[in-house]
Amino acid sequence: MTSLRNISQARTANLYIDWIEKRARPKQIKPVGDWNIWLILAGRGWGKTLTGAFDAALYALRNPETQVAVVTPTFGDLRRVAFGGVSGILKMIPPECLLTGRGQGYNASASEIRLYNGSKIMGFSATEPDRLRGPQFHRAWCDELAAWRYPEAFDQLMFALRLGEKPRCVITTTPKPNNLIHGLMNRPDIAITRGSTFENADNLADSTLQMLKERYEGTTLGKQELYAELIDKLDGALWSHELIDKHRVKNIPDLSKIVVAIDPAVTARADSDETGITVVGKSENNEYYVLEDASGRYSPDKWGNLAVDLFHKFSADKIIAEVNNGGDLVERLIRTIDPQINYKSVHATRGKIVRAEPISSLYEQGKVHHCGIFPELESQMCTYTGERPNPSPDRLDSLVWGLTELSKSRGEINWRIS
Repeated sequence: MTSLRNISQARTANLYIDWIEKRARPKQIKPVGDWNIWLILAGRGWGKTLTGAFDAALYALRNPETQVAVVTPTFGDLRRVAFGGVSGILKMIPPECLLTGRGQGYNASASEIRLYNGSKIMGFSATEPDRLRGPQFHRAWCDELAAWRYPEAFDQLMFALRLGEKPRCVITTTPKPNNLIHGLMNRPDIAITRGSTFENADNLADSTLQMLKERYEGTTLGKQELYAELIDKLDGALWSHELIDKHRVKNIPDLSKIVVAIDPAVTARADSDETGITVVGKSENNEYYVLEDASGRYSPDKWGNLAVDLFHKFSADKIIAEVNNGGDLVERLIRTIDPQINYKSVHATRGKIVRAEPISSLYEQGKVHHCGIFPELESQMCTYTGERPNPSPDRLDSLVWGLTELSKSRGEINWRIS
């Protein structure tokens, strides 16, 4: 036992030296000073995950009998990125440092890593804030905080961060200008580190850097995703984060009608546009609710099945899809998956901004409510101005189609938009 402890301590010391002296850039090293929260606002590929993973792992390894929380946007992010990813915690913890025995070490079903020194690294999803009630922690790592759908998960974590003499939280995220991020930046007990994607150029493939520059350089999305700028409403954009936040709700009321709206991508390559998929509903008093944003880069079979699954999950009344590019193929795909689906095609004959203006008016009237936070969708809403170059706002497009369909059914929008 003593021999194993000595080996584990030696491995921990080597890991610390390797990180501090060889791998970490100065901005990736824990800042000095009397801070409670270290907020890292950095672009894609900067090394945020690696920084957070090393901090969590080294704290647990160097401080026996401690509890470290790792909270990610979803359980999938926890398994694939924070724990098991190429920059995840399990990639860096030496095997000798894991607790041995049946069911020890890494327990995937419990989302828990147990170490030889009695420390535990406990994983949580921000989709289930109530799971953070009860546990207590010495340290926490929050990954992609700006993408958490339920900000109350962060509040529950802060209540639980109360063990030891100096409990601290490390946050790694690409910035999005929501209330949670703005509130953190105004705290007096915070240390903020900023960084761009290109600070980590030595560790990124040349082809990746070239693709990012060609696609996003000079765009608003590039300022946010590559250079980690906090982008609020732009001149010419129809929405602001303040407007969306003002009417946001936590609970979904009884709804009289629900639709799943699709804006299909033409191709399914890694550099393709996203397929916009949103779920929206309407109450009896003509209030509108954004229920889900499931947009992403999918093959046709994948987004077709996803749309049908959402139709049944939310007991929707209809699937609508913009078919300027797909024509009858879109309906054929949906009906192949489920022939009984109530389906409608819509055609765009006017510009995106023109189509979106009536929906923006509904927001200004306080009639549209987001049920939770949809970071990527809301970012598109508040930064799209119709100018080029700019990535296609597919999430926004599907939202506009869905809300247009609901508002037309009761005559609230009586001018033609398609």
